[in-house]
Amino acid sequence: MTATTPLLEIAGLRISAAGRPVVNGVDLVVGRGESVGIVGESGSGKSLTCRAALGIVPDTLTVSADRLAFDGIDLAGLSERRWRAVRGGRIGAVFQDPASYLNPSLTVGRQLAEVLRVKTQRSRADARREAVDALDRLGLRDPARVATRYPHELSGGMLQRVLIAIAIIEQPDLLIADEPTTALDATVQAEVLDVLADLRRDSGLALLFVSHDLAVVAQVCERILVMKDGVVVESGATVDVLADPRHPYTASLIAAHREYGLDRIRHGEDVRV
Repeated sequence: MTATTPLLEIAGLRISAAGRPVVNGVDLVVGRGESVGIVGESGSGKSLTCRAALGIVPDTLTVSADRLAFDGIDLAGLSERRWRAVRGGRIGAVFQDPASYLNPSLTVGRQLAEVLRVKTQRSRADARREAVDALDRLGLRDPARVATRYPHELSGGMLQRVLIAIAIIEQPDLLIADEPTTALDATVQAEVLDVLADLRRDSGLALLFVSHDLAVVAQVCERILVMKDGVVVESGATVDVLADPRHPYTASLIAAHREYGLDRIRHGEDVRV
C-alpha cells in the first residue's frame, strides 16, 4: 500500500439488532499517524463502530458495510485466523475498566510477558525483561516492582497503563481507545492522555479515541466525529468543529462543557496532536 492509503477506512457501516439499525451509514477514515475522536452519548453507536473495526461485534448483531478495510486489507471477509493476525498485531485496543481484561490470578508482568512469548516467540527471560521495559516506557514508577503486582494491587490509572502496554507491545499501527479514561479521576485521566500523546509523538501510532466527553476527545484528537442515534451528525477538524458547530447536538455538547475549559481548546491552546 502507498503512504496515501488510509490506514482504516469505513464506509456505509450498518449494524442492526433484530432488524433495527443501531449504527446507520457511518463513514470513518483514519490516516497513518492521525488521531481521530468519536464523541457521543451512551447508545450512540460509537463503541459498536470501533468493535466492527476490530471484528468483535456480538453475534446477535448483523454487520454490513460498503467498505471495511485496514491498510488496504478487506476486513469484511476475514477468517478468524486472519483476524488474529490483524487484531493485536496491527490494531491494538484498550477499553474502559482495565481490570476486567486482566487475569486476577497472574501478575501484570507475567501477563505482559506471556503476550510477548505467544506473539513474538521470545524466550521467557527476554519476555520478562521486555515487559518491564514496556512498563517503564509507559511512565510507571519502579516498573520492576509493578511487574510483580497482581491487578487488584494497582490503581485504576496504573492498570490502564498496563493495558496500554499490552495493546502496543507488538507495535501496532493503530490503537483503538474506547472510553479508556472514563472511570479515572481528573488527575489520572490527564496522565493517561499524556501517555497516549507521547506514544503518538514517539512512534507515529495512529489513534482512534472514543468518549462521551467532548472535552477529553478535543484534547487528544485532530479530527472529531460526533455521533447520535447511530448516525454521524457532524465531522471535521477539531478546532473547526469546536469553533463553528453545524449541528444542534454538537452545539449542545459544547455549551454543556463551556464552564469546564473548552473555550481554551476551541482557540487551539490545548490540543495534544
